[in-house]
Amino acid sequence: MELLLGLKYIAVALLIGFGAIGTAVGFGNMGGKFLEACARQPELAPSLQVKMFILAGLIDAVAMIGVGIAMVILFVL
Repeated sequence: MELLLGLKYIAVALLIGFGAIGTAVGFGNMGGKFLEACARQPELAPSLQVKMFILAGLIDAVAMIGVGIAMVILFVL
């Protein structure tokens, strides 16, 4: 029984950890590409900024879904 509990904690930690790493990589790539695009065509910056914020919300939502699943695994299963 202790082995199952330990494996559950490891699974939750991996789920939250990889979600955080993926979010950080996604935000880094998106921010870099946004700055490159604004440097190439400054007149498109407002339009690109709106799209960047929408994508930022979606990237962050994926991490929050991972945290939610981790909490379900931890407290319900």
